[in-house]
Amino acid sequence: MTPSRRTDDTTSGSGELGVRLRGALDGLPSYRPGRSASPPASGHAATTVYKVSSNENPYPPLPGVREAVNDAAASLNRYPDMFATGLVAALADRFDVPPEHLATGTGSVGVLQQIIQACAGEGDEVIYAWRSFEAYPIVVGVSGAASIRVPLTADARHDLDAMAAAITDRTRLILLCSPNNPTGPAIRRAELEAFLDRVPSDVLVVVDEAYREFVRDPDVVDGIDVYRGRRNVCVLRTFSKAYGLAGLRVGFAIAHDDVADALRKTAVPFGVSGVAQAAAVESLKREAELRGRVADLVGERERVVTALNDQGWRVPETEANFVWMELGDATDEFAQKCMEFGLIVRPFTGEGCRVTVGERDANELFLRISAEWITNREV
Repeated sequence: MTPSRRTDDTTSGSGELGVRLRGALDGLPSYRPGRSASPPASGHAATTVYKVSSNENPYPPLPGVREAVNDAAASLNRYPDMFATGLVAALADRFDVPPEHLATGTGSVGVLQQIIQACAGEGDEVIYAWRSFEAYPIVVGVSGAASIRVPLTADARHDLDAMAAAITDRTRLILLCSPNNPTGPAIRRAELEAFLDRVPSDVLVVVDEAYREFVRDPDVVDGIDVYRGRRNVCVLRTFSKAYGLAGLRVGFAIAHDDVADALRKTAVPFGVSGVAQAAAVESLKREAELRGRVADLVGERERVVTALNDQGWRVPETEANFVWMELGDATDEFAQKCMEFGLIVRPFTGEGCRVTVGERDANELFLRISAEWITNREV
């Protein structure tokens, strides 16, 4: 018996019925990576292109990491350790947590996807600030859960009171990005503790700390300290930013037993390659060099922010390796102007541009462009 054919599907040009896809994907934005570096338009004076659109570390991998990668590459014909045993042991030692409280994945966003799969589905709600990390609405939308976006405050910070007020009996997960990507401010310990006191114990709160290593404000919370006393707190970290392993995709979560076990269940088997595991383990051995590099970048961040303030820009406080330029309707025009001079920034149309703190020459070019821009606007 031939099954009846639906008549309400989109059809291809040949008249055949389209493939049935989940309705949850309708209208869902695709993730937009920072534009890759490419030569400026022909005839322009710029000869060097700086990519400051993806919050990458401008430094190469830490000493010893390339050698570790080369050694691990000899086993590329074999599957990696699915449970990343060596990396988990190194992380457990580094952060003084039980190994069973750790779960790894392909970058912190990969682990985030595991968390969403473990916690939320059709009919559930996930609360997060907006604007925040652009992957949040994507991974939440794919799950079928509803995104509850709570606007940032006027100074580009999480509005934790409003987020607490948004909790309902359908809330399954709350995402906190600290420092917040793309605006920069970080959540302070006292305000997070007060917020957590208002969150039901069966709602998981994820503290996404991809930029934690760049934090210098002593009042900013360290999510790992909070997780120790709160069973419904999960912390995300990554090797992509400060450690400079963006191309290898290694992230991890620290959470209590039940949550961490759920994240291991939802992980893609063998997702973190053997090369990535070796690079991460070696990177953890190089804390002194890491601190030096991060200190240099933080120094450049402070220099850039001071210069922007002196030029007349209103720059939100940042504890990350980037700055946020509030440009509104002029966002795309500013990004295009930067590109003409060989600087690739990350525009969020109608809102602003995120600019990574990179090598000194890139930062100098950015400051020249920003000074010319604001001067012309004031004329």
